[in-house]
Amino acid sequence: MSLDARPDRPSSIAQLREVTQPPSVRQRANAEHWTASLYLRDISPYLTWMLLKTSISANGVTGIMILVGWATAAALLIPGIAGAALALVLGQLQMLVDCSDGEVARWRDSHSPAGVFLDKVGHYSTEALIPIALGIRAAGWPLEFPADFAWTTVGFALALVIVLNKALNDMVHVARANAGLDKLSDHKSEAEPSHRVMARLRRAARFLPFHRLYHSVELTILAFVTAIIGLFLPPLVADRALVLILLPLAVLALIGHFVAILVSRRVRA
Repeated sequence: MSLDARPDRPSSIAQLREVTQPPSVRQRANAEHWTASLYLRDISPYLTWMLLKTSISANGVTGIMILVGWATAAALLIPGIAGAALALVLGQLQMLVDCSDGEVARWRDSHSPAGVFLDKVGHYSTEALIPIALGIRAAGWPLEFPADFAWTTVGFALALVIVLNKALNDMVHVARANAGLDKLSDHKSEAEPSHRVMARLRRAARFLPFHRLYHSVELTILAFVTAIIGLFLPPLVADRALVLILLPLAVLALIGHFVAILVSRRVRA
């Protein structure tokens, strides 16, 4: 459907899906989170349908996504299983809104660098705030300093490593742009290591994908499972074990990601 012939609002969910969920979106290798592929893209057109009845812009929807992400991290400050359960729900809601902001942009043909920037802000800030909140959960509430500095420091360190790991992908795009190379397509072949040993290690990592634990959705799932386990353990033991396990694994994922990029086609002329 051409933009000139497109009405302000879709006439059906099927029409909305046709325009806003083309194969180029549904088949993206990296930009689509597994929850989107599994079920969120089935739900998001209904939210997008309601949003298109309003005057809110795609960037405005992204702003809502950012606020939901921050609320996800804030929910983890509620002690016990209640806070973890709320964060789990809000984490899924953030991803749902994240699907809809792009759909609103595609229907209205309102893509912009500002939208991409705001999307990055939303994911970077949320995935930094969640580990900080996990560190505060591990310290217990209310905080007592200097005794609790160790746990809050672990949370901040985890946040730093996660943000650095996310930034590596954006560094690739910046490096290619500065080198005058074409933009990478979102295809699995682009990330395949050219070195045979690294290619084998990458395939092996698929059987134990701990490097995928640091998205907001996975972190909230882990927090919820940890809260359930914590019901059967002394206070704070499970929360502290979680951050102590996540931090070294995050460092390992960061190193592996860095090496994988260097030996891949992404940074080759």
